[in-house]
Amino acid sequence: MTGRTARVAGVMLAGGRASRMGGRDKAFAAVGGEPIAVRTVRLFHTLFPQVLIATNRPERFGRLGAETVTDEFPGSGPLAGIHAAMRRSHHPFVFVAACDMPGLDPDVIRFLLGRVGAADAVVPRWNGDIEPLHAVYAVRCLPTIESCLRTGQVALRDVLPLVNAEYVDEAELRAVRGIAQSLTNVNTPEELAAVGGRFEECER
Repeated sequence: MTGRTARVAGVMLAGGRASRMGGRDKAFAAVGGEPIAVRTVRLFHTLFPQVLIATNRPERFGRLGAETVTDEFPGSGPLAGIHAAMRRSHHPFVFVAACDMPGLDPDVIRFLLGRVGAADAVVPRWNGDIEPLHAVYAVRCLPTIESCLRTGQVALRDVLPLVNAEYVDEAELRAVRGIAQSLTNVNTPEELAAVGGRFEECER
């Protein structure tokens, strides 16, 4: 565990309803013969001193060897999961990733962590948009996040202008090996099939 990851908790967000996946739990779709959630938690344990899963169904993740946290603001999307994880974090930063990212790359994660500096958030720009669910956040943002949740501003895009966010340009990211794979997510059965994934018969 390097100095740049020792002050960071790894957070997997697994609170979505998977409506575009026909209600099946994306976290347990298998890619390369391994459920995405299992791979993510295993990778995070190699990188971070604390691993958290933000989910409203903690019973599904009990065997993965990570702490689970549930939303204090139910129905408020990923922002509520980040809020819950920050409240449990023992460290000043969290690296957040969605549970539908089968190709998370440790070198890409380290690259983003190396950009933290004085920023409250380090967020990639990719394919003409931002990717706030593969990003680093400072726990000191917690009061701002909680204030937004209390006033119904539940989109991360509402919060980022209120903190000192650094956006890493796509041109710079394209020089980082593994970046495209790391930022790939699978929201639909078609996207899952495109990366060779499927739902195993043993899905819990």
